[in-house]
Amino acid sequence: MGINTIKTYQMLEPGKLIKTEIAKPELKEDEVLVEIKGCGVCHTDLSYFYHGVPTVTKPPLTLGHEISGVIVEGKSDLIGKEVIIPAVMPCNSCPICAKGRENRCLSQKMPGNSLDIYGGYSSHIPVPFRDLCFIENRKNFPLEFLAVVADAVTTPYQAGMRGGLEKGDLVIVVGAAGGVGTYMTQMAKAFGAQCVIGFDIAEEKLENMKNYGLDYAINPKGKEIKELKEIFKSICKEKGYPSNFGWKVFECTGTKQGQELALEFLSFIGKLVVVGYGPHKVEYMLSKLMAFDAEIIGTWGCPPKHYKNVLNLVLEEKVQIKPFVETRPMSQIEEVFDLAHHGKLTKRVVLTPDF
Repeated sequence: MGINTIKTYQMLEPGKLIKTEIAKPELKEDEVLVEIKGCGVCHTDLSYFYHGVPTVTKPPLTLGHEISGVIVEGKSDLIGKEVIIPAVMPCNSCPICAKGRENRCLSQKMPGNSLDIYGGYSSHIPVPFRDLCFIENRKNFPLEFLAVVADAVTTPYQAGMRGGLEKGDLVIVVGAAGGVGTYMTQMAKAFGAQCVIGFDIAEEKLENMKNYGLDYAINPKGKEIKELKEIFKSICKEKGYPSNFGWKVFECTGTKQGQELALEFLSFIGKLVVVGYGPHKVEYMLSKLMAFDAEIIGTWGCPPKHYKNVLNLVLEEKVQIKPFVETRPMSQIEEVFDLAHHGKLTKRVVLTPDF
């Protein structure tokens, strides 16, 4: 018997969730139905839910865009395939896509945002199959763990591509112990960075990142910029690195303080890649950018064409996810949202359907 309804947790309005069922739509020719095995809780979801950041599709809608699962309906030769659903699915036919910038396609579909009511905090989701990342052999990885590849891991990969990361680079990660920063730190090393310096106010988590590619940890809490720059300069002096040029800075917190800190470390012929999202404004003297001959670069998601490369990095354990992920039943979604909102989670939570 086919599946007639989708069980889901919908955001009726910012701050309000409801458990409900919706009719499963008739699948289009290019779509399959994926039974969701895991959906990661992302900072973006919290921005929609707590801060009223507008979604493309207005509520009520189901949030969640870090999804792994199994195809259960649709194209017959795909049924039973394990997949990761890209957080951004482009149209592949517009001028932006033709320029190789599919991740910023203006007609893109994003689960939990622009796929109408369909997001990952559900039992099933209909999606186009063209851009799915098929998992051929996940080795000893639980399928639900691989949900984080859909955003938390692929986003840093795309940030590295946008920043032109290459072997021998000098890298600063602001928010190096956060949900995306943990993978940005590891990704920098996977790209070949010779030194990664991380800033984060979560002392214990930041120190732990020294086991996963971080060379130096700096906690900015309670310190003035002048003091932080002196710490940075002492590291550079000790290792023979330049302190005033050539560093690539990746800002992953999306906070005003984090972005201001990142701008302070942008210097001659350097690059600042803005990875984290925040709704505030930050002041910066653009003439400094001119004088530094430096770059500030935005990055959004990751094109589906890169997902297989990122998945391989994870399966080969060049980028570790197991120490940073935990699963909880989806029925705990409100509790998990609250804990994440108040910064009380030590790992990224992947919710597993238990309807």
